[in-house]
Amino acid sequence: MSETMSQRPTRIVVDLDALSHNLHAIRAHVGVPVMAIVKANAYGHGLVPVAHHLQAQGIKQLGVAFAEEALTLRRAGITVPVLVLGGILGRQVSQLIQHDLEITVSSLDKLRKVEAAAARLGRKAVIHLKIDTGMERIGVHSYSCAPFIEAAVASQWCVLKGVYSHLACADDPDSPMTLQQLERFQQACAHFERIGAPMPIRHLANSGGVLHFPQTWLDMVRPGIMLYGVLPDPQARRSVAIRPALSLLSQVVYFKVVKAGSTVSYGATWAPQQDTHIVTVPIGYGDGYPRALSNCGEVLIRGQRHPIVGRLCMDQFMVDLGPQGSAYIEDDVVLIGQQGAASLTVEDVAAWAQTIGYEILTRFNERIPREYIGGPNLR
Repeated sequence: MSETMSQRPTRIVVDLDALSHNLHAIRAHVGVPVMAIVKANAYGHGLVPVAHHLQAQGIKQLGVAFAEEALTLRRAGITVPVLVLGGILGRQVSQLIQHDLEITVSSLDKLRKVEAAAARLGRKAVIHLKIDTGMERIGVHSYSCAPFIEAAVASQWCVLKGVYSHLACADDPDSPMTLQQLERFQQACAHFERIGAPMPIRHLANSGGVLHFPQTWLDMVRPGIMLYGVLPDPQARRSVAIRPALSLLSQVVYFKVVKAGSTVSYGATWAPQQDTHIVTVPIGYGDGYPRALSNCGEVLIRGQRHPIVGRLCMDQFMVDLGPQGSAYIEDDVVLIGQQGAASLTVEDVAAWAQTIGYEILTRFNERIPREYIGGPNLR
């Protein structure tokens, strides 16, 4: 963190011990290897510091969305296997192979591009086959994947390490689609046996699968949001004892008395019915804190919940302490986390903003400095 950024009162604090706890809890729950998903800046927690910590915890596989994320990890000294889960373009393949990064092959055409790049480099590529069992995003349909599998098995320049699909509805423990997808995936994988080929590592379960569907654990699981202590959906069952790893904190920068009827912030959408005490907090939608929290979100000040009032601005917002409430400049403000006996969760913020926890976490940008507590000093 730069000296300038360290002066900012708004900050994210990441508890690496909570991250360790969650990883160990997931491992104990599933009993198979874990691919830790660190895409989207490790769900807002910081890609490189989180990856270093997970590597120190003995993680054997990381997953990212994009080639750029994978290359960032290699340049930062991450040596464990990293799978690029998203679609790739031909021009990216050579660089991935040169940096010993694992590639998702999602079509026969992609397979040919990877083979050609590997042949040019004289270096084999490690690949995972993507089977589409119902997402209709990337991957070969499960019902037509036989030629795709056969070509990958026969490839001279590709080492076939894994085969996987992605669950569309596993966040809902009662969704019938998950077991339908599992059946389609198993039917696709049966083709390896039919042609007498070794079975690659099969991985299917995301956070919802880990929490709700033990049938999907197979040879490896891919937890994302639950690794960071957040449930994937309000309907999700807390079948694993996870702890939130992220807190979002700020401080009071201004205090004033606002007269009854005086409007607050842009659009004049809120005014107190009686004289009240208003404080200003220096964080806004320019930091990734949702504007949708205008007139509906809450924060903790001195261990008490207080409402956000008026429209949330790009760089700051206002909080109503009430006619009797008080606060001093530099008093701590908790937007996500715990203060005394009170707490606010990512799930709370997502519900107020009418979105999902994934969006809340991944919107926090680099304007907010990140601090790391617990764990070895790897930063």
